[in-house]
Amino acid sequence: MSEPGIDLGSADKRRTLWIVLWLNLSIAAGFYATGYFADSSALLANGLDNSADAIVYVLSLLALNRSREWKRGAARFSGIMLLLFGGVVIVDAVRRFIEGSAPGGGLMMAMAVVAAVVNLACLHLLKRLENPDVNLRAASTFSFNDSVANAGIVLAGLVVMLTGDNWPDLLVGIAVSCVAVHGAVTILRDAHMDVHAEAGTVHPGRGQ
Repeated sequence: MSEPGIDLGSADKRRTLWIVLWLNLSIAAGFYATGYFADSSALLANGLDNSADAIVYVLSLLALNRSREWKRGAARFSGIMLLLFGGVVIVDAVRRFIEGSAPGGGLMMAMAVVAAVVNLACLHLLKRLENPDVNLRAASTFSFNDSVANAGIVLAGLVVMLTGDNWPDLLVGIAVSCVAVHGAVTILRDAHMDVHAEAGTVHPGRGQ
């Protein structure tokens, strides 16, 4: 039996966004701390990712009583943030490849498992929202991306433990960047298509 949805105009929507916001801030802090102690590019990258997510939720809360155009602007800002984040991760991975690093596989796996549980909980809460606007669709994209990234960290941590090499950590850091870029493109495209949806027009690339 399916669960009842949450009306976008209700207090439940605001409460859901606040819950997801604080969960992401907590996970981001955990990623930064464990990333530092584990010397892990992948964990630090996910800390940045969750910080970007938190910004999206703040924008979503600010957009609740704003116009549809304002919401699209907030979504575009979120997409651009993700693109910038992807570049930062790649630069850090290259630096670690050149200078060397010794990531801790066990700590990587433990933090990723905790984060995966939290991100899946966030995704579940967001999916219950009825008729989500462009910002909430962006938030769902972020939570899904985080879950994929967490699975990659678990695998990378295991390989690091078995081999003692740092390349799995760097590889996941770059992979997280690619997932983020893909998510950014999806968000920016969604915001653009929302313009046509509001105007009742068809995007030229879609045709009839």
